[in-house]
Amino acid sequence: MNHRHLLLSASVALACVAYASGAAAQTAAQSSNPNQPEAGAARAVDGAEGQASRLQRADKSFLDDAAHSGHAEVKSSQLALTKAQNPKVRAFAQQMVDDHTKANQELAALAASKNVRVPEGPSLVQEGKIKLLGTADGADFDKRYMESMGLQAHRDTVALFEKGARDARDPDVKAFAQKTLPKLKHHLEMAQQLAQEVGVSADKAAAGGK
Repeated sequence: MNHRHLLLSASVALACVAYASGAAAQTAAQSSNPNQPEAGAARAVDGAEGQASRLQRADKSFLDDAAHSGHAEVKSSQLALTKAQNPKVRAFAQQMVDDHTKANQELAALAASKNVRVPEGPSLVQEGKIKLLGTADGADFDKRYMESMGLQAHRDTVALFEKGARDARDPDVKAFAQKTLPKLKHHLEMAQQLAQEVGVSADKAAAGGK
């Protein structure tokens, strides 16, 4: 009887040791990676954010180009307000400053809502064109401003926004392009009418300055 009791006690003791060893091993594994569930959740969040970033990057080029163009219109038109000779050209320039400043603000707000940054000025090429434009005076300035910024720049911007309105993946970016496009087309029509008054040929005016 005592012998059987000793054997039973030994078995129980061995079972307790085995259980304790298993528990310790499990605790050690958890300690080596205490945030395993959190890490999995983080990977899931990162994956979702990565997908969102890819969607945003698909439209980032449009937002950048639109920002460059808008700032170029404002800067060149501010120059026209100081150098233009024809009062109609100055009136056109003032409307360009007003309309494109508003559009630039809307674009910047849209970009901020998508956690992306857009340019805050013209591109280097546009800066060069504006600097060259600034070397002209009087009637020559009026003609060159209407031909380059009134006609050609708006022709290019209309094409850019037509593509954005058609192809943008982000619904807010698409809506912005669709909303802004009619105003840009109106600007181009105004420029076409005014360009001939300041000496731009009818062919160039009808072709958007090309």
